[in-house]
Amino acid sequence: MIVIKLGGSLAQSGALIHCLNKIQHRYQGRAVIIVPGGGGFADQVRIAQQQWQFDDFIAHQMAILAMQQMALMFKGLVPHWAIASRLSELQSAKDLNKILIWSPNSSELDQSGVQSTWDITSDSLAAWLAKQVSATELILVKSAVIDPQASLEQLAAQQIIDQGFCQHIDAAEFSIRVVNQLDF
Repeated sequence: MIVIKLGGSLAQSGALIHCLNKIQHRYQGRAVIIVPGGGGFADQVRIAQQQWQFDDFIAHQMAILAMQQMALMFKGLVPHWAIASRLSELQSAKDLNKILIWSPNSSELDQSGVQSTWDITSDSLAAWLAKQVSATELILVKSAVIDPQASLEQLAAQQIIDQGFCQHIDAAEFSIRVVNQLDF
C-alpha cells in the first residue's frame, strides 16, 4: 500500500493534472491512496479565521472540508477513481489493488485524537493515514523546491511540511519521500 499526498498548491501551480496522470500510469494495478491537500480552499479557511477569530477546532473542521472539496475535484478529473472516507473503505484499496482518493471523515479523525491545530495539515494527516493502513511508503508531492539532502526536521523548519509531521511519523514502519512535482 502506497499513500501519496498531493499538495494543494499543485492545483495553483498547474501541475495537478501531470501528477494525477503520473499516478494513473505508474501505479495502475497497485494499492494506492491519494491524500488531497486543501489548496485554495484551505487558504480561504485561514483568511476567514483571521477575520472572524473562530477557534482552531472550527478551522480544522473547515480545513477537512477543504480536503474533501479537493477530493471531489480529483474525482472530477479522474472519474474512474473512487472516493473513500472511512478507514474500513480504504482497506479495499489493498485488497483490490486499486487507486482510491481519501476524503477524510472528520468524526473518525476526532475520535482518533488527531489534534485540531494549524500545525497539523494534510501532511500529518497523510502520515496518520499511512500508519492506519499499514502503508509501505508515503510520498508527499510538493510544488516547493526540495533539497534532497534536507532532513524532515529541516523541511518542517522551512515550512515545506507541517510542524506536526515529525511527531506523526514517530515509529513509522513505512518509507517517506518528500519530492517536488517535477521529480515525482
